[in-house]
This record gives sequence, structure tokens and C-alpha cells, in this order.
Amino acid sequence: MLQKILIANRGEIAVRVIRAARELGIKTVAVYSELDRNALHVRLADEAYALGGQTATESYLNTHMILEAVERSGADGVHPGYGFFSENADFARAITEKGVAWIGPPPAAIDEMGDKVSSRKAALRGGAPIVPGTTEFVTSAQEITDFGNEYGWPVAIKAAYGGGGRGMKVVKSADEVQSAMDSAQREAKAFFGRDEIYVEKYLTWPRHVEV
Repeated sequence: MLQKILIANRGEIAVRVIRAARELGIKTVAVYSELDRNALHVRLADEAYALGGQTATESYLNTHMILEAVERSGADGVHPGYGFFSENADFARAITEKGVAWIGPPPAAIDEMGDKVSSRKAALRGGAPIVPGTTEFVTSAQEITDFGNEYGWPVAIKAAYGGGGRGMKVVKSADEVQSAMDSAQREAKAFFGRDEIYVEKYLTWPRHVEV
């Protein structure tokens, strides 16, 4: 049984993990940026450590500072929540290499499914039906335009290492491609620390089924 876990996240996500851990009798450690110094998750946790910085890249995506907080707190487990480092295999490996429990999918699974381009390839290998899209990262506006012309508009530009709608832009015509691509990459970099993108045919009225 874990005795103390560090939550490598912020806000409502961290609060939910803290409350669940408390019900299980597990102590919690919060981390925070300068802007989140007085945030609820910081006040609720048993311990809290400053990461420094104001942006996500400087704080919640700062591997060195989070690993330092793990060592200083003596936490024997790390919960990533969702977003930030939750789909980063390198971060998961860095945690397990320190002999600390990673409360999430194993790094190999994140390698396969955390990157949405790799997960599309895995689905194709398994014979699963998927929405038309690229099986490599997109690096130019022309690639997106060519895809839209071939498969029809609108299309969706998505962060390959993202989720939760962050770094996703719907493009209705070729005129919108460049600005949407730039915006998607900026948002992906800010929230996930990486700006690789891919493109899919946008489904206007899909149904979301959890598996």
C-alpha cells in the first residue's frame, strides 16, 4: 500500500486525486507554480512544494523540478492526473527508474498510445475502423490543405501528444489552414510541452463511446 503520493498536476484534477487518496488513508503532496501558490489543491494537500515559474512549461512540465519534489517529499508514488505529463512515456520512465510507483499506464503502453499518430497506426494494425487521417506528423500547411482537398472540409488539426480538446482546431477551408496550424501548435506546446500535430477528417456529429 502506498503511503504518500505526489500529484503532478494542478487545480480540480489534483483536488480530486487528493480527496480520493485521503479516503484511502494515503498522504498527499502537491506541487505548484508561482501563480498557483494559494490554489485549493495546495491548501488541501498534506505537503506542497514550489516548482517555480509561471507557465506550464516552467512548472508542471518541468521534469527536473518535479523529480526534485519527489525526492524531497519522500513520496513513494506519483499520480499524473490527466493532461500535462500523464501521456509522457519519458516522464513515466524517469519516475519508475527512481523506484517510485507510477500510477498510470506503463511507459511502453504510453509509447504506443500516448502519441495519437502511433495509436492510429496501432488501430490500423488491429483492423479497427478509424476516421481518415494522417499516419505521420504534419509539418506544413500545404499537407493539411492537400488532405482537406482530398477528403473534404472541415478537417481537424490535433496535437499528437495532447488530449481533452487542447491543441485541436477545426478548419473549414484552405484559407484558415495556416492560422489554425499555428494556433494548434502554440497551444500544444503550452499545455503538453510538444507541438507535433496531425490531421483528421472532422466529424460534425460524432458519438463518443468509452471503451
